[in-house]
Amino acid sequence: MKFNDLNLEWLGHDGFKIKNSKIIYIDPFKIKDDEKADLILITHEHYDHLSLDDINKIYTTKTIIIASEACKDNLSNFRNIKLAKPGDKLKINGVEIESVYSYNINKFRSPGNPYHRKEDKKLGYVLTVNNTRIYHAGDTDLISEMSDLKNIDIALLPVSGKYVMDVNEAVEAVKVIKPKIAVPMHINSIIGTMKEAEEFREKAGKYCRVEIL
Repeated sequence: MKFNDLNLEWLGHDGFKIKNSKIIYIDPFKIKDDEKADLILITHEHYDHLSLDDINKIYTTKTIIIASEACKDNLSNFRNIKLAKPGDKLKINGVEIESVYSYNINKFRSPGNPYHRKEDKKLGYVLTVNNTRIYHAGDTDLISEMSDLKNIDIALLPVSGKYVMDVNEAVEAVKVIKPKIAVPMHINSIIGTMKEAEEFREKAGKYCRVEIL
């Protein structure tokens, strides 16, 4: 998908590549791509987000990796690691990166034990690339912090349920965030189907443009 001067490509599951003068990957997982990265963003330490096999496909010694603090040990063999927590703001090679909260409020392993706990400080990201603001929600439910997101051009939102928002919750997130474009993710891999992506497009399309990549 092209937006302004950017090309946004869905790589499957929660993985995306953003390309203009720089090449940025977010949560690469089981990717076929091997184009080398300037910047890799990892939302949290779960294997389908922090995949060493996939990072190695696109990593060079000049690549900068930004990740949540729980990723530190898994990334110990890489150079240029910047660990982040919610609220952190960085500017790297002209790309502004804000780390934001990503967590569950109603998806539980067992009573009172969410899959993604707020206190674990797993991340979503807001990237500003050439004046285009892209929000990658990470593995999250519909959370109150989404109301703080402003001027989002493209929102990458999970829709599959169980570990993340389901379709209806993701529609509510669109109503809160008010992006120009919403893109469904967390589908067609470990959990989630393209049918859910289509349902999201039908329901969220009343509020913004929806693109299934």
